[in-house]
Amino acid sequence: MSINLNSTLYESLAEPLEMATRGLYYGDGLFETIRVFKGRIPFIDLHWERLEAGMRLLGFDMPANWSAEFFSKEIERVVQGNARVRLSVWRSVGGLFFPTDNHPNFLITATALNTDVFTWQHTGLQVRLSEKVCLPVDALSGYKTLGGTRYVVAAMEARAMGVDDVIVLNQRGQIGEASSSNVLWIKGETLYAPSPSDGQVTGTFQKILFDILRTEGITVVEKPSTFAELLAADEVFLTNAIQGIRWVQFLEGVEFNCSKSAYFNNLVVKHLERILP
Repeated sequence: MSINLNSTLYESLAEPLEMATRGLYYGDGLFETIRVFKGRIPFIDLHWERLEAGMRLLGFDMPANWSAEFFSKEIERVVQGNARVRLSVWRSVGGLFFPTDNHPNFLITATALNTDVFTWQHTGLQVRLSEKVCLPVDALSGYKTLGGTRYVVAAMEARAMGVDDVIVLNQRGQIGEASSSNVLWIKGETLYAPSPSDGQVTGTFQKILFDILRTEGITVVEKPSTFAELLAADEVFLTNAIQGIRWVQFLEGVEFNCSKSAYFNNLVVKHLERILP
């Protein structure tokens, strides 16, 4: 029998595509988005920690040579300057829903970036509440799985609304995350974030920020929270490993300032300057 790909018949899939079929058919894998600064990868340990935990949860047979150091060297073969790197990992071919080969494969791709720092945006984001998507809360929630359809729909919903992003609630109606970022907010002198068990991806940049702020004596509270609490905040911002901190100026018509968010961003920039002289 032949294979029909976009109305063209083939005898078989090309070998690289055949290797990736479990990722294509079942979303059976994970990925990390990693920022490279001047050829250096300062936060690879955090990415590897999350990726390794996710692979063990998915029951992959971990290659003995895989480690943060291994993937640093593999990324360095692809990137020398500033870049956004995607590291994808998926299970080998075999079986249907129940796999017969748990050995993982990996793919590293990169897109060049034109700066070696997290760039502060002086114009804030416009954000609304998603009406189409909610986050499940289960053992997989903290990881970046290949099955990203919810995030695709959320990003498309934001575009259709004419805003920069949407806030996605979890299945319990609590704050989860944005389409590709964690959500944080400031009330008084305290920084708040959803609880780690609220369905959002466990952000690597968020962890870096929390460590920096706690060192500075700033209180960080992670707790289940409602959208009404977010609207009542003094400041709201989004974070991810590629863009750092992006402040929200308007959320469902409520306007916020960014004085503390900008200060937090400066702390992160200074931290990078210390570790990447």
